[in-house]
Amino acid sequence: MFGFLKKSASADADASADGAPDVPTPALSWHERLKAGLARTRARLGDQLKPIFSRGKVDAELLEELESLLLTSDVGIEATQYLLDELQTRTRRDRIETPEGIQQALADALYDLLLPLEQPLDVTARRPFIIMIAGVNGAGKTTSIGKLARHFQAQGLSVLLAAGDTFRAAAREQLQAWGERSGVSVVAQQSGDPAAVIFDAISAAKARGIDVVLADTAGRLPTQLHLMEEIAKVRRVIQKADPDAPHETLLVLDANFGQNALAQVNAFDKTIGVTGLVVTKLDGTAKGGVIAAIARQCPKPIRYIGVGEGIDDLRPFAAREFVDALFGFSDSPT
Repeated sequence: MFGFLKKSASADADASADGAPDVPTPALSWHERLKAGLARTRARLGDQLKPIFSRGKVDAELLEELESLLLTSDVGIEATQYLLDELQTRTRRDRIETPEGIQQALADALYDLLLPLEQPLDVTARRPFIIMIAGVNGAGKTTSIGKLARHFQAQGLSVLLAAGDTFRAAAREQLQAWGERSGVSVVAQQSGDPAAVIFDAISAAKARGIDVVLADTAGRLPTQLHLMEEIAKVRRVIQKADPDAPHETLLVLDANFGQNALAQVNAFDKTIGVTGLVVTKLDGTAKGGVIAAIARQCPKPIRYIGVGEGIDDLRPFAAREFVDALFGFSDSPT
């Protein structure tokens, strides 16, 4: 039977076991947390740029070393070539001949590449604003939903979670744990049709005047065609509940997947029409350069990025913040 899952007395004690670790966020600015989260990617990319640029001259040798460095940081062939071409153009045009100037020119080229992906999500256009969340197994989908619930609550919005992952063991309990931490109700069913769970949640949200519905779905691989067809069915059922929904279809990507993330974007987009991305686990990988590859090869808006386990460690993507943190630049007054 469908129903709202309410808070239990043991919820907080069980949160860690349910997959919602109660990790306190350090009293650091977002820029500092982002910079710390990108440490591994910066160690591979940003920190290794300094000796490459130390000659203060953009020549064939520098370009060859830089190409190798960008490719090993999962920037991808197309984005790498774009950045190399831009670097040559900018250094010639502006007559840049210092290591610092060359690094800044590359950072500016990367910023220009990523800027079109900076499109903050506006959930106030509809009520309820229905967000369908998809992704492969282990990408951090359910955890991201919990963090998004907190993010929207901080904006003064009411949120309802739909436990549409009815297959993975403890998925419902994990989502419930996140809901309990934020005081958000969860519509769930112990087993059965995920589309029916989400349909029920949307109906409940309309009846209660809820602002945002976050609909979880079971993780699946793009090669699992029957499961991809199932998620397409979920989308169709959502449209029956609201002809204009889902108003946003978010694909959660684990940054550790590197270049494989591109195939995921293309496959899920073909099946359910991806409108935005959530890139998670940037703090645990040296492959953060994949964001540049996404910008060049499958430019979907990156709505949010995650750089830690804390409930506040998922924030809207901002190109300048990301580039500054990647290159280790100091926080700007803005």
